[in-house]
Amino acid sequence: MIHFQRELDKIKKMILSLGAVVEHRVRGIKQAVEDLEVDWSKEIVHLDREIDEMEVDIEEECLKVIALHQPVAADLRFLVAVIKINNDLERIGDEVVNIARRIQRLAKHPVAPYQFDYTDMADKAENMLRMSLDSLVNQDIDLAVKVLCLDDEVDELKNIAYDRIKLALSEEGGIEDVGYMINLLLISRHIERLADHATNIAEEVIYMIKGEIVRHRKLV
Repeated sequence: MIHFQRELDKIKKMILSLGAVVEHRVRGIKQAVEDLEVDWSKEIVHLDREIDEMEVDIEEECLKVIALHQPVAADLRFLVAVIKINNDLERIGDEVVNIARRIQRLAKHPVAPYQFDYTDMADKAENMLRMSLDSLVNQDIDLAVKVLCLDDEVDELKNIAYDRIKLALSEEGGIEDVGYMINLLLISRHIERLADHATNIAEEVIYMIKGEIVRHRKLV
């Protein structure tokens, strides 16, 4: 039993370490979006393999513990939730890389024909990730529910970006910069997806604590 608990503690440390790495990347890409920082975006793309390797290690560890100890109740929920959270963190890493690649393409344009301020949207997405990870660390359902509340706000900001970029495309000369505009639009989509994965993490925390699946349901 002591050995089993040590393995659970090890998995918890592994998932929190991955969360810290992903959170650091999100913080960096948020700044890169604001400044169109190409060097940092290139570094993020280069370091993506680290997150992939951590994700595989965590999944293998969880499956090994399930196979060897056949856990039940809260311990099984913990392992199932970690496997899903692990996947969402890796997907957030992918979205960060996608944003970095869009930044590199935008930076090639000599003069920006149009700009959209993603500061508020990126701040909310970063905050959602931080809150979802804090809810995991502290087993805090109330904090996890707050994350679910913020998801609609990010969706609305994505819709605003879509409407404004669509309007800019329809203006005289806008069609000439369609490639630039599409990359700008896709950044909003990637940030929105990042927020969706943070929401998924919060949902898994609720499942871990209460044993209740809340996907596709309105809690607030």
